[in-house]
Amino acid sequence: MADITLRVVDGSDRGRVFTDLPTPITIGREEGNTIQLNDERISRYHVKIQEDQAKLILTDLDSTNGTKVNGEDVQLRILRFGDIISVGRSTLLVGSREQIAQRLRELRGGPPVSLDVTARPHDGNGSANGGADADDDADDDNDDDDDASASDSAADLDFELDWGQDNDAQKTLHAIVPPELPDELSPGQAAQLCELLDFLHVTIRTLIRSVGATPDEQRLTLSVREWQRLLDLQERLAIYIRRIGDPPASDE
Repeated sequence: MADITLRVVDGSDRGRVFTDLPTPITIGREEGNTIQLNDERISRYHVKIQEDQAKLILTDLDSTNGTKVNGEDVQLRILRFGDIISVGRSTLLVGSREQIAQRLRELRGGPPVSLDVTARPHDGNGSANGGADADDDADDDNDDDDDASASDSAADLDFELDWGQDNDAQKTLHAIVPPELPDELSPGQAAQLCELLDFLHVTIRTLIRSVGATPDEQRLTLSVREWQRLLDLQERLAIYIRRIGDPPASDE
């Protein structure tokens, strides 16, 4: 089970830190939520965060004012350390300082950070004690090396934020990256996903081929007809996202 840290960085509850919360987690203004916030713009039960296949999944619980992650309206979203959740007038930051630092380290080319939210820091096997019980008879000569390795893996957020004097670290942290494909799809689901992606691929390819260039080749042009096709594609994607995050109720 994942233990998650959430920090309130803006809103009437700013400064509150919720450390090592076991999933699932609910956030809302009603008593009985894992995190109860004093915010009249938050629904009684606003969002739920749960673990699925070692990933954190946020679901908006049909809230009145909606939920944003990194500034984007969402219904269903995989969370990563450093993500910003906006509900009502409140803003919450996902992860501890160390977890966010580790992700920044990965973004600048350091050791990869697993999306496995059940793993503990400094331990690829998910053990909180770093495997200290594995072999008590190990040579003492290796102790210094082990300590150095642990120290090296302990990412420091201040260092990562100041690394290279990069003032756009937050933008880098929230850069859109290609998502992973879902695992363990049934043959029917895989065929449906392939059909959907093929539709998007063919439509985008047609749009790309229709693009022209100005005489100075400094700008690209698109006909009004193809522009409308692009807008139609955006609308279709919005509908797909909504239906996946909030599927229609099946007829009883």
